[in-house]
Amino acid sequence: LNFAQNRTTMSQDPTSIAAPPPRANASANMEAQLPNFCNLGIMLRMLLILNALVFAAAVVRTDAAHGLWQQFLAISVLAQPAIILSLLVSCLAQPVLAKLQYWRGVSAIFAFEALVGYGLWQVLPILSPYEQNPAWWQFALLIIFATSIVLFYFHMRSRALSPALAEARLQALQARIRPHFLFNSINAVLSLIRSEPKRAERMLEDMAELFRVLMADNRQLTPLADEVELCRRYLEIEQTRLGDRLNVIWQISAMPGETLVPPLFLQPLIENAVYHGVEPNPGAGPLEIDIRASPSQVIIRLTNPYQASGTHVSGNRMALDNIKERLQLHFDAEASLVARVLGDQYLVTITMPLSKK
Repeated sequence: LNFAQNRTTMSQDPTSIAAPPPRANASANMEAQLPNFCNLGIMLRMLLILNALVFAAAVVRTDAAHGLWQQFLAISVLAQPAIILSLLVSCLAQPVLAKLQYWRGVSAIFAFEALVGYGLWQVLPILSPYEQNPAWWQFALLIIFATSIVLFYFHMRSRALSPALAEARLQALQARIRPHFLFNSINAVLSLIRSEPKRAERMLEDMAELFRVLMADNRQLTPLADEVELCRRYLEIEQTRLGDRLNVIWQISAMPGETLVPPLFLQPLIENAVYHGVEPNPGAGPLEIDIRASPSQVIIRLTNPYQASGTHVSGNRMALDNIKERLQLHFDAEASLVARVLGDQYLVTITMPLSKK
């Protein structure tokens, strides 16, 4: 009862949910990590940042004799090979960099960029024979400066996406199993204890597993099969309450169960589908979950009934926003979440890359 009352208090007081975790926990969760250099979104950002620096250098060097476009091309002759080589080697070295501590990884990247600068300086007379060439250390420092700006950008971006505020939102998401679900589930168990004790026992086991996962430290990626199993347990509890009104259609024969996904990204969406789509529907509410794989992506489609004039409070966007944020943090531009209304149905589509590392 105390546990349920605490849940009720948290749901009624938004400030208690949004409060940041203790400083010690926040600092522990703020451990810096290098970006995934093989991620297409990160590669695109690196290209844009580095070419913006090249353009800025061209603006500074523009004079009456050499226009902006000529300066940009002259600098690009030197900069573009360094950018492409750095992106290629960083992606190939990603498995090694991922195992290093942050500052060791940064040091390794700086050392490599210095070698790239020295190598390009060796071929500088061939690439740019009409210019007075700088010393090799000047060229290497220029490349290291550009690398520092890129790493600083990704470090600040990571801090903006995953600090105490995002952690507090994640904890709030984990804490938002609705009090009505808890109370109704307990009442359903009580009604089954005498008539169907085995079923009541299984329902309590499902509830225990659900709350165990919800209260765990859920920052690491988990296999998709585990997330689906958790959703099955949740839906079995709801099936006991709603009976034939909840018609769950699983299409997961082509599901890549070993691929890694953010934990608790699917269960909150299914909970929303039950609460906002199935419960207000007086008839049988089909809930369809379709999970399949393309050559390089996982595609998840969640479809539930939709009523514009539902009896429940409309549209809790917190789950959608939180899941979008975590998908962006883990997979950048390679993942997306799109929610839209199609007639009398509400469709949520999630795409993310296949990842088993």
